[in-house]
Amino acid sequence: MINICIIATIVIYLVGMLLVGFVYSKSNEDSSDFYLGGRTMGPLVTAMSAEASDMSSWLLMGMPGLAYLTGIASPGWTAIGLAVGTWLNWLIVARRLRRYSANLDAITVPQFLSLRFHDQRNLLNALGAVIIIVFFIPYTASGFAACGKLFNSLFGVDYMAAMVLSAVVIVGYTIMGGFRAVSTTDLIQSVVMSMALIAVLVYGVNVAGGWDVVLDNARSLPGYLTMAASHNVADNSATSYSMLDIASTLAWGLGYFGMPHILLRFMAIEDEKKLVLSRRIASVWVVIAMTASIVIGMVGLGMTKAGALEFLSGSSSETLIVRVASLIAQHGVLAAILAGLILAGILAATMSTADSQMLAAASSVSQNILQEFGHMKLTEKQSLFAARLTIICISVVGVVLARDPNSSVFGIVSFAWAGFGGSFGAVVLCSLFWKRCNWQGALAGMLSGGLMVFVWKYIISPLGGVFGIYELLPAFLISLVVCVVVSLVTPAPSAEIEAEFDAAK
Repeated sequence: MINICIIATIVIYLVGMLLVGFVYSKSNEDSSDFYLGGRTMGPLVTAMSAEASDMSSWLLMGMPGLAYLTGIASPGWTAIGLAVGTWLNWLIVARRLRRYSANLDAITVPQFLSLRFHDQRNLLNALGAVIIIVFFIPYTASGFAACGKLFNSLFGVDYMAAMVLSAVVIVGYTIMGGFRAVSTTDLIQSVVMSMALIAVLVYGVNVAGGWDVVLDNARSLPGYLTMAASHNVADNSATSYSMLDIASTLAWGLGYFGMPHILLRFMAIEDEKKLVLSRRIASVWVVIAMTASIVIGMVGLGMTKAGALEFLSGSSSETLIVRVASLIAQHGVLAAILAGLILAGILAATMSTADSQMLAAASSVSQNILQEFGHMKLTEKQSLFAARLTIICISVVGVVLARDPNSSVFGIVSFAWAGFGGSFGAVVLCSLFWKRCNWQGALAGMLSGGLMVFVWKYIISPLGGVFGIYELLPAFLISLVVCVVVSLVTPAPSAEIEAEFDAAK
């Protein structure tokens, strides 16, 4: 009976998402509607869809799991970096990008860069689209992995079967409803995610024996409750968290300036003046959600200490909220329905990111590669078909990449996040705020930043020591330096480009 209630709640939720996609499928008359919602999104939808698409499955799986195993330092500094990055992105990037992209009639990030610099060869379009596809595929895979872990750990459902089912639902409402469906479902999903965090937190504290007991347990573990050290579960010891570690972890916030699916929200709002309200909503929600997520990791360890949960090691720590939901479900029908909502919250966190990523990747293939770089003359119907086919292909590749049930959601997301921040972050800032920046600098910055993510991750970081930092920080800095240097040693932008830059101030 309990499992039936949980499954029924989740099914109702998934069917609701598909219905939203069906409703909005009738309003997609052209590619601008499908990719950007016709620039008619309100401030609440803009704010919450941006943050829901940002806070992927790592919010409800990766971050609590990291806090559970290592203490508050690593997730804490990550959260601070993300909170500051969120606020700065809304404060300095959102309005300028909305105005500039509307002036140029750009509906994707690569197209904006190409039109901004009058790139006649469409090299920025092509490179930007390739970067989006390369890094969105593993990002999407992390979401599918989260869905697989959820159903496998709770119901014993085959991991691959759970991933495929989740992918079908996400692809279904995305290809039907486009940007409006994705943004509306993201708003709904942010509410469900919030409910899941609150329910798990309240129940967990109660089962662990109260907040004082949770804190006492955390204090008894070396390095667990300090921002200057990391706890080692294996030998119950602490490792100091250096200033370099802190700077590296804070660098997560730099990623926001290069996230295509978030930047698209800025471009889609109906009125740039409403971005102030959106910024306030988004910033407050992000701080509350990430704080709750970290505290849940601490509470989960308290539940383990109290004997309510078995110890979760390695990647299994990312199923903490799933395990708590299964405990809640044991308290009757209403509790089982609440558990279903909590699990739907994990699905929401996954789906809200995966749908946005697939839509951004689809626009890159159909709009940026096929039409603008490849000069293919596609009708609106053919363009939308190409976009929808791209979404299906990406989901298939994502499922294949995530076929290993032991893969870390947090690890996959961190690499993809670094990829976007390193490739686009510095270039987007230069394109918006530096008149002297030209297409050669932007192209070199994107290429060098993207390559540095791979070089640092797989060649330099394994050396350890001062090199063992998060790859986003060196990639962002290299991209910024290369963009500036190449722009200065190549011809200045034309008077027409500078006039467009001034018009967007």
